[in-house]
Amino acid sequence: MTDNSTTRTSVSMPDEYAVVTGPATVRIERMLPGPIERVWSYLTDSNKRGTWLAAGEMDLRVGGRVEHIFHNNTLTEDDDPPPQKHAGSADEHRLTGRILALDPPRLLQYSWFEGDNESELRIELTPVGAKVRLVLTHSRLGNRNEMVGVSGGWHAHLDVLAARLSDREPDGFWRSFNRLEAEYEERIPESV
Repeated sequence: MTDNSTTRTSVSMPDEYAVVTGPATVRIERMLPGPIERVWSYLTDSNKRGTWLAAGEMDLRVGGRVEHIFHNNTLTEDDDPPPQKHAGSADEHRLTGRILALDPPRLLQYSWFEGDNESELRIELTPVGAKVRLVLTHSRLGNRNEMVGVSGGWHAHLDVLAARLSDREPDGFWRSFNRLEAEYEERIPESV
């Protein structure tokens, strides 16, 4: 008797929500279409990164400068207006940082803002079959409000990235962010 069935390897999708992993630290995971080099290019190439997060040059060496130029109002089509607290920075917002660790195409870590309110961003990529597991850890966040906003922001931006990598039109960034920030307000405990 011949078994013509095929064996499939399933990759479990992690919970798409960011989780608090320690004091002032949140972590979020995504399974993205590969290969890893393609995902890496969406992290490091200004034009590609500008389609889901922010454009800006990145000097890919430890100590190199990182620039992000956000244009969240034009990131997606058919969107809601930004929430009032982000209205002043919605058209263009800039931040700079420095690369702290680098292992292309698997690891990118850099400071998020320089000076006051500096936090750290660490992105790890791991191939899993034809997909890539992205693990994003944002640490040294100032307080719970920052953790809520950062969690909602990363969640919405990573949703846009996943859509772009899948050749789909993403949902409106601000519409998603507004919904997600409210959800994270409920999900992240007051005692962090």
